[in-house]
Amino acid sequence: MMANRILSIAMAGLLASCTSLPRSGPDQRVVGTNASVTVGTGDQKVGIDYALVDINSAVLSHISTTDEGSLRGSFGATRDGIPDIVLGVGDVVQVSVFEAQAGGLFIPADAGARPGNYITLPSQTVDRQGNLSVPYAGTIRAAGKPVNDLQIEIASRLANRAIEPQVVVSVSESRSMEASVLGDVTSPKKITLSPAGERVLDVISEAGGLSAPAAETSITLQRRGKQATVAYNTLARSSVENIYVQPEDTVIVRRERRTFLAFGVTGQSGSFDFEDSDLMLGDALAKAGGLLDDKAEPQGVLLYRTVNKSFLSKLGVDTAHFKADNVPVIFRANLRDPSGFFAVQKFPMLNKDVIYVSTSDAVELTKFLTIVNSATSSVSNIADTRDTIRNQ
Repeated sequence: MMANRILSIAMAGLLASCTSLPRSGPDQRVVGTNASVTVGTGDQKVGIDYALVDINSAVLSHISTTDEGSLRGSFGATRDGIPDIVLGVGDVVQVSVFEAQAGGLFIPADAGARPGNYITLPSQTVDRQGNLSVPYAGTIRAAGKPVNDLQIEIASRLANRAIEPQVVVSVSESRSMEASVLGDVTSPKKITLSPAGERVLDVISEAGGLSAPAAETSITLQRRGKQATVAYNTLARSSVENIYVQPEDTVIVRRERRTFLAFGVTGQSGSFDFEDSDLMLGDALAKAGGLLDDKAEPQGVLLYRTVNKSFLSKLGVDTAHFKADNVPVIFRANLRDPSGFFAVQKFPMLNKDVIYVSTSDAVELTKFLTIVNSATSSVSNIADTRDTIRNQ
């Protein structure tokens, strides 16, 4: 009876003395007690709703489409195909007028025999109103017209004054049919688009190619106030993503250092670089040193990620509870199941994923028994001391 009382006193003393044990900073209870104002809930809940999804064959069949990004899906392939080459504001053009014989509007009668009865007008720039000025033809709208249409219009305006006029319009410098390539390329520049049409990879090549590792590079296409991003490797291996570039497009090549975080009972916690283009969950666990055999719970391998609501819908999950389009999801892998190792090798990692490996319940029990053992040892030492004093 006395031993039990002493054990209770020892346990109470042990717990009471916790605040006096060495620490690297203030105890969280002291922080909470001394705060003038506490913003939050008493139970310290964060208040973020999330979904828990077990990694299985159904999830693996849809997971590859969660964060691919798509240029084709955003801008289309047919609607925005090869751009029509038309004149625009700022283009520099040269107009040549041919007449059937001398003595007409532009070729004097005394010109005599010559290889060609034509005259070339000085180069001029399409003005801000999109117009050109041609002698005897007046001001002509040029912006938005193909070269052939402009040639026909100029010739028709001169037809009643020149002798069977024919017109050739040459573009000396095209400033309206340009696209910009910026970011992590060897030579950022403006690319003049040709009638043949240039795709995204073509303009990147004209800018000297990538200056960063392909696996860490993303491509963003900006067009008329809209933008879409896709991984460079996705663009390179999928021809349908390599869409045609349009005038005034901006292609931004950006290196993104892809990392993931690992916490819990892994061999090493911290931030890790992907390094590989296609990093799987199993590879990520190996990078973090694997699971600690004597502490980790193999059923509690958790991966934190935000996914689009449509992904959960594909799994048959009722998403009415979530108001936002993007939903926080915790994916759970069970490595006690032998087939779980196949699953983690098919589950792709995404940039900024967070891995947490939980502690086994047996470890928590061991911690408790260690405390109890420490307390009972203290009681035993007290009892031995009392017996020694009595015997003296």
